[in-house]
Amino acid sequence: MKNKIWLQAGLVLLPIIISLVVTALLIIAVGSNPIEVFEKSWEGAFRNSTSFAGVVNFWIPLALCSLGLVVTFSAGMWNIGVEGQMLIGAIFASWGAQFVILPSPLLIGLEILLAALGGMAWAALVGVLRLRLGVHEIFGGVALNAIANVLTIYLISGPWQPPEGGSAQSTAPFPTDALLPGISNEFSVSALAIGLVILGFIALTIALRGSRWGLQLKATGKNAVSALLLGIPTQRSALSAFLVCGAFAGIAGAYRVLFTYGSLRPLSSGGIGFLALLVVLLVGTRTLSALLTALIFSIILGGSTRLKIALQLDPSLAGILQGLIVLTVLLTNGLRARLLGNSAPTPTVDSPPFPTPEGAPHG
Repeated sequence: MKNKIWLQAGLVLLPIIISLVVTALLIIAVGSNPIEVFEKSWEGAFRNSTSFAGVVNFWIPLALCSLGLVVTFSAGMWNIGVEGQMLIGAIFASWGAQFVILPSPLLIGLEILLAALGGMAWAALVGVLRLRLGVHEIFGGVALNAIANVLTIYLISGPWQPPEGGSAQSTAPFPTDALLPGISNEFSVSALAIGLVILGFIALTIALRGSRWGLQLKATGKNAVSALLLGIPTQRSALSAFLVCGAFAGIAGAYRVLFTYGSLRPLSSGGIGFLALLVVLLVGTRTLSALLTALIFSIILGGSTRLKIALQLDPSLAGILQGLIVLTVLLTNGLRARLLGNSAPTPTVDSPPFPTPEGAPHG
């Protein structure tokens, strides 16, 4: 038993150690000092309150998307369309910011609600395509991501173009009353957004572990056919997972336009949805681990901006480290499954169709 615990601990640390060693070797190969690089990365993330605020501002939407993806992973479903759901949430929030006149607290609440509804609607399309028409969620999600991006560019360069003329850069800046307030000038982070992340984490943790809905999601993710035979409405469970994830992604998109940018921009999601997929690939369906891993990724990215200034190294080095961590964790997960006989559940590309109550599979 004791040896098994040590083996589990070793398999957790192994991917991190391997990733750091390989990254250090790459740094040496380009003629730099690995210790200095890691010191500058740490300094870039924590040298002052402004730097750390940048880390937190990236972590907030990444954490929201990661929490949402935990839900779809629990149901055994990929949600590659999370980027598009962020963009649609940003569009809905931007509409409220530009065209609705309300006192600031009410307007901000409405914008967040609109963003959640927009993300849910876009995620529902992925779910319906998967469950009713047999279009795998990977293909449906990728297509809807592209459509959301094209729609964003159309709005920015067309109906929502700035007063000075057409532009594909951004809309006009939103009114101050429509923007999320920061904590202070030195620490420019939205306390409301942090509160939403914490509330989302608590609600999902309780729901996934201690509610009937959470048990149904897990049963659906394990084996949809067996779950249906046990009386679980598998299609409804899977669709609810998409809706919840879409709501979280939509709110993440709203944060990007209502705080990070202050206007709607093309690709305002910034690849955060795809990075959240890597986070959940690492942690599976553990909500706390999703938040912590998202914070680690945010620190790595925040610190990498210092490398180009201080050491003339490309910040993409952070992406290399992230990719190595993901790859080695996936490899050690396979090793853990062989040695210990257990592994975290993850969706599969060739997942079977969801059966109907009558037994006739869709797709």
